[in-house]
Amino acid sequence: MSKDPLHGKTLEMIINHLVEHYGWEKLGKLVRINCFNDNPSVNSSLKFLRKTEWARRKVEELYLKTITKDTN
Repeated sequence: MSKDPLHGKTLEMIINHLVEHYGWEKLGKLVRINCFNDNPSVNSSLKFLRKTEWARRKVEELYLKTITKDTN
């Protein structure tokens, strides 16, 4: 079993969790990328994040903080 909390999580699962937890508006303030602020959708976010490493890292870091906070 992997100790990596991202193991087995797809980018789509991560985005859906964050949108459910924060909503698009707050998510767009926490991670300042246009696909979260300008007509946001899971599909547009996936397209952008799959080709933009720095943005994907920020989203993954926020996800890790969110799930850590949820379990504490």
